[in-house]
Amino acid sequence: MARKYFGTDGIRGRVGQHPMTVDFVMKLGWAAGKVLSQSGHGQVVIGKDTRISGYMFESALEAGLAAAGLDVLLLGPMPTPAIAYVTQAQRAVAGIVISASHNPYHDDGVKFFNGDGFKLPDSTEEAIEAMLDEPLEMVEPENIGKASRMEDAKGRYIEFCKSSIAFQTSLRGMKLVVDCANGATYHIAPAVFRELGAEVIEVGTNPNGMNINQGVGALYPESMRAEVLENQADLGIAFDGDGDRVMMMDARGDVKNGDQLLYIIARSKLMSGQLNGGVVGTLMTNLGFEHALQAQQIPFRRVAVGDRYVMAQLVENGWFLGGESSGHIICLDKTTTGDGIIAALQVLEWLVKQQQTLTEACSDMEIYPQTMINLPITQSLELDESPSIQDAIKSAETELGDTGRVLLRASGTEPLIRVMVEGQNAPQVEKIAAELAQAVKRATAG
Repeated sequence: MARKYFGTDGIRGRVGQHPMTVDFVMKLGWAAGKVLSQSGHGQVVIGKDTRISGYMFESALEAGLAAAGLDVLLLGPMPTPAIAYVTQAQRAVAGIVISASHNPYHDDGVKFFNGDGFKLPDSTEEAIEAMLDEPLEMVEPENIGKASRMEDAKGRYIEFCKSSIAFQTSLRGMKLVVDCANGATYHIAPAVFRELGAEVIEVGTNPNGMNINQGVGALYPESMRAEVLENQADLGIAFDGDGDRVMMMDARGDVKNGDQLLYIIARSKLMSGQLNGGVVGTLMTNLGFEHALQAQQIPFRRVAVGDRYVMAQLVENGWFLGGESSGHIICLDKTTTGDGIIAALQVLEWLVKQQQTLTEACSDMEIYPQTMINLPITQSLELDESPSIQDAIKSAETELGDTGRVLLRASGTEPLIRVMVEGQNAPQVEKIAAELAQAVKRATAG
C-alpha cells in the first residue's frame, strides 16, 4: 500500500503547511487513537523536542487521542529515545514524539513507538492512514480520555542512561564539552555526565523555541570544537535536536562520526565477549569500517539508508548493534531505539576501561576518502536499465577492486542522482566519480 503521509521516520513537514497543521495533527491523534485502542482502553505517552510548534501540536494530539478514548501522559521536552523508554516502562499502548530531529525549527513532525518501545510496524501506520480518511467521531462523554503529566520523567531517564554502563564506571577526572543543539537533551545529557563524575562544559543548552540545531549540535561541530580547544577538554559530545544522534570529538578537535563510534562499541563488545553476532550498517557506511570489522572477524551487513532498515536487519539476524555514519547508533542490548546519550556512554565506558583517548580507540579503523556528486535530473532515470551507466559502473568497480566501492542512487526527496565513490586512493576516487558523473549526464542527455 502506497503511503500518503508516513515516511521512513514518521510524518514531517514545514509547520503550517499540510500535513503539519493543527487540524491534521488533531485528526492524526484521533486516527492513531482509534487504531491503537482497538485492543481496549489505554494510555499514550507524548513527548517533544524544544521547537515552539511543539506546544501547539502537543495540544492537538492530546485532543485527538482523548476524543478517541485514550488517556494521555505528557512528558514535555524529552529526547526521542526517552519517550520510547517511558512508553515501555509505563506499559503504555504507544508513544508519540513531536520532533523534526535535525531539521530547523520551522519544520516539525510526529513519529510513533509501539508499547514495546519500537517503531510502529508498516501495517499499523497503514491502518492509521486509512482511518484518517474516515469522519472524526468522538467516543461517548463518559469514555473521553484524560491527560496527566509525568513530573519525574527527567530523573527516571537520567537513571536509565546511567544504568547502561557498569556501576563502577566513573568519569571522574574527565573534562567534557556537551553540545545539546538547543534541543531535547538540554536538561538531560549534562546531568547524566555530571552525575557520573565528569566536569561538563555546556553548549546549546538554552533553547528558545527557534534556535534548535541552529549552528550547534551534531550537524555543526564548530561550536563544540571552539569550546574543546579553549577549555583543553578531553572530549566533545554533540547531539542532534531530538537526541537520537551523536558525534564525538577528541582533544585536538577532530570529529569522530557514527562509523568510528560504532566501531569502538563493536570492538569493545568483542573484546569483552559480549558481541552477539555482527553489526548492521547502511549503503553509506564507510568501506573502511567494513574492512576494519573484517580484520576483527566481525560479520557485517549493509541495508538501505534509514534506522528503520537497520533495525529490521538486526531483528532478523538476532543481532543488537547497528548504526549510520550520521551518528544514529542502535544498541539493542541496552534500549529499543537509537540513543545518542547511551551510545556516547558505551564509548566512554570503553575509554575509561582501556585508559585510551578517543583517537586511540579507533586508530585501527581507516576512514577511506569519499567523493559524492549530486546531479540534477529533469526526467526520470532508471539506473538499472541504462546499459551505458551499468557499463561505467562495472568499469569503475573493476578499477577499484577490493580497495573501493561505487554507489549510484536516486534521491528519495529531490530530483537528483547521487554518485558516490570511495576507496583508499583519493585521486583515483575523484577521477572515477567524475567519470561516472559524465556517464550519467550522457545518459540523461540522450
